[in-house]
Amino acid sequence: MNDETMKQHSTKNAFITWGGWNGHEPQQTANIFGDFLRDSGYRVTIEDSLELLADSSFMESIDLVVPVWTMSNIAHEQETGLLNAIRSGTGCAGWHGGMGDSFRNNVEYQFMVGGQFICHPGGIIDYDVNIEADDPIVDGLQDFSMKSEQYFMHIDPSVEVLATTTFSGAHWGIDWVKGVKMPVCWKKTYGNGRVFYSSLGHVASDFDVPEAKEIMKRGMIWATK
Repeated sequence: MNDETMKQHSTKNAFITWGGWNGHEPQQTANIFGDFLRDSGYRVTIEDSLELLADSSFMESIDLVVPVWTMSNIAHEQETGLLNAIRSGTGCAGWHGGMGDSFRNNVEYQFMVGGQFICHPGGIIDYDVNIEADDPIVDGLQDFSMKSEQYFMHIDPSVEVLATTTFSGAHWGIDWVKGVKMPVCWKKTYGNGRVFYSSLGHVASDFDVPEAKEIMKRGMIWATK
């Protein structure tokens, strides 16, 4: 993204909401991308609460919402506020379990995301990420390697896949996934809203991998209303 592209977003409002399981370092990762968005000219609100999702006047002012919650619960009015905002045009972007394993009982939320975490065979392992699309979010990036959790997910087949990973079948006796090519990053729409997801980012240090961080940055800007 060049400086001119960033300037186009200088008046945008972003809301980052974090919490849930601390193993995913939600506060630390929220701050990484909160700093990026501020540096890109966004006005950023960061809260360790879901309450503002139910505030319709607040949500109407938001151009990008970033959920950073793993294995948590969301009240009906909060989920409704979030989904209504995205349907109306607010963008949504997130990573790993903070968006892809947020609310296991809320299938409409999962429908919006386009996928749901199932397992990560082998835990922390070495794996490759393969760029699969000719798209600005991944333009100029080459295939790269991660040492982290390789997410196996259930995926909406309508998502536009940008990068994938392939399972070896060598872990946990789950040999039937050998050779399975799994989406890592995708984009989609939900009503009038743009949605971007990346399964990369188990902990804050995963974003020390330049490609993982760059993909997330570009995905956020693309998703912004």
